[in-house]
Amino acid sequence: MSTELDTLRQDIMRRAQGALSLDIAYIGVVNGLLAALEELGTAPPSRLADVTDMDAGYVLRWCDAAYAFELIDESVPGEFQLTPLGQAFIPDRPGTLMPFAVQTVLSAHMGERAAGLMRSGERPGERVLAERETVLPWFGPMLEYQFGPLLEKQVVEQVPVFRAVDERGGLAVDLGCGNGWYLRALARRCPHLRGIGLDGFEENITQASRLAEGENLGERLNFAIGDIHNFHIEEPVDLIAMNRSLHHVWDQKENVFRILREHLRPGGAAVIWEPNWPAQRGDLRSPTRRGMAFQNLSEHVQGNHFLRPEEIAEQFRAVDLEPQVHLIADGRDVVVTGTLSA
Repeated sequence: MSTELDTLRQDIMRRAQGALSLDIAYIGVVNGLLAALEELGTAPPSRLADVTDMDAGYVLRWCDAAYAFELIDESVPGEFQLTPLGQAFIPDRPGTLMPFAVQTVLSAHMGERAAGLMRSGERPGERVLAERETVLPWFGPMLEYQFGPLLEKQVVEQVPVFRAVDERGGLAVDLGCGNGWYLRALARRCPHLRGIGLDGFEENITQASRLAEGENLGERLNFAIGDIHNFHIEEPVDLIAMNRSLHHVWDQKENVFRILREHLRPGGAAVIWEPNWPAQRGDLRSPTRRGMAFQNLSEHVQGNHFLRPEEIAEQFRAVDLEPQVHLIADGRDVVVTGTLSA
């Protein structure tokens, strides 16, 4: 074997082991094993199985795998405790690594679906997200922990329409709200803002309502089943948000932008947050954009593709909304606002 090939093999083995460690972390996250072990401090597999109501045989073998990948250590023979790496995947911790674990399993699922559909050309749509029952409940939390800090640290600071809506106690509508993370973050930052979140998955609406109540935001935020095509609000809207969801309905863009404009009050704005698909293919080689290239393949399975900022701005102009482009996350993402003249 050549030295070059041996080096490549070693590199691939390291990458494969990294993926396996995230698979093990995912199992620990979605079944509450990591959180339970944090609370217990130290426990044998049988105790961990009892606390989480999991099968003891599976938990024992998960402990072996989690030990092998250094997520847990043996405190005494037969009993385990979290390592700093394992603690880093606890979902509610600031800066949690949980999104990486969820993304890895979701990516494997989407990769398998893309491989099987490539010959036929079938594009089954968003229902593929619900095909793995353990993934969908974690899709919203994954987005929240991945993009919530970006919303609060960059988007709200750079996009002036949020402050204007808050000052007049305006109404914000989030189309494709997921678990409500975007509206909850806005409500925390903007104490006078009211919000309505719509989503097509009942699991997401249930999560969003529960989390809003838990943060004492239930009086200002309401969540319901619905989407851009089932969108009726009794009063004119000050802000309509679409977060990483416009590309899901881009094939109907003329109708979508007409609906956005019709629901805005004068001075109101639509706020579109999307991945910023690069103009040059070479930019996809950047380590910060490689994931976007794979995600665009998985979006094709769902019938979608990523957009460039100028495409969104052009559609705003087509319905007489004044566009403004804000690059965030070092240009990897973009927020485009379209404002209706007062």
